[in-house]
Amino acid sequence: MRLTRVFHVKVLVKGGCNQEEEADPVVIGGMVLDIHATSAIPPSPRTTTPGEVHYVLGGVARNVAECMSKLGTRPYMISAAGIDLAGNLLLEHWISSGLSTEGIRKHQDIRTAVICNIFDTNGELAAAVASVEAIEKFLTPEWIQQSNGNISSAPILMVDANLNPHALEASCHLAAESNVPVWFEPVSVVKSRRIASIAKYVTFASPNEDELIAMANALSSRDIFDPFEKDNSKKCSTELLFEMLQPAILVLLEKGIKVVVVTLGADGVFLCCRRPNLMRLSVERTKKFKSRQQLYDMVASNCLPIRYFGNTNTTGEGSDIFAVNFPSLSVSVVKLTGAGDCLVGGTIASLCSGLDIMQSVAVGIAAAKNAVESETNVPSVFNLAKIAGDAGLIYSAARILLPLSIL
Repeated sequence: MRLTRVFHVKVLVKGGCNQEEEADPVVIGGMVLDIHATSAIPPSPRTTTPGEVHYVLGGVARNVAECMSKLGTRPYMISAAGIDLAGNLLLEHWISSGLSTEGIRKHQDIRTAVICNIFDTNGELAAAVASVEAIEKFLTPEWIQQSNGNISSAPILMVDANLNPHALEASCHLAAESNVPVWFEPVSVVKSRRIASIAKYVTFASPNEDELIAMANALSSRDIFDPFEKDNSKKCSTELLFEMLQPAILVLLEKGIKVVVVTLGADGVFLCCRRPNLMRLSVERTKKFKSRQQLYDMVASNCLPIRYFGNTNTTGEGSDIFAVNFPSLSVSVVKLTGAGDCLVGGTIASLCSGLDIMQSVAVGIAAAKNAVESETNVPSVFNLAKIAGDAGLIYSAARILLPLSIL
């Protein structure tokens, strides 16, 4: 028996969508121009190094939204951009993709967010400088309130931690008023601590290992967890890694977050919750629009629902965490930026198509694989057949981790 928690879409008259329109998911956060500098040889200090420099459209929320759009789900973006070189590049691409700019605040006083990323010869991020103050300054609660109709009618709201705390709280409060599930994307270790004031509103959170520890410390009001350290020279078993992270995951779940999606890079993903029926959690499809239906049909046929969690009598009380480890697939790495954003975008797009969270995470990992193999943060196009095929491989290889308390 499939156990599904359904979040009903409200119907509003002003600023939202009516019964005959598709309710679009809302994404709030940064639109950023990324400058990617990759050295051709190991860099030396105090001098220039030969290599390549590219302008890449970025920003966590923007990347997530673009990925969603290329998988058939049209997002409503709330952000800020200036009338400058970086802003023009971002907005021109957004318009050319057929996406609405209504929720994007545009003004000559805004200095569009720019991040300069420096990569080593292996494609790993070596250093970065971020100028993103405009997101915190101009994405105000008052601006977000103007899109209340879109938020209240959305199947899901995603916020990234580039928002200032007041804007985060305002966004989540608007969603809570209409029972709209919230996805929190931590962005960075420092900004991930902004979860403290909004955890009670959050349905999904997607930290990596370091962000997870920072979030757990912020929610504990003191630093009870040491920074996460993993010896990359030694292979760490999935069970040992889960045991190391389990106390921090439990803090997030105890503070009200329903589902924690821990991204582990080459080790895949831990999908964690307190109650087994949440492994079947989905958001309601508003209507069977062709773009979303195609993703749903192709993935559902490759990822048949697993019934294990629906048959268990365990309640999830005490220190139990129900967790599934989804593996990653082997890839030819071009660069690693954008992979996490595409994982989130692919997962949310799948949820909006009617797939459950387990099926959706498999799609997210497949989308992240495509991003790793691309020069841009979001691939120019997704092959849905390939995404569905990869998702099927990931889904079938997922392993259920028993609650730590009963190991």
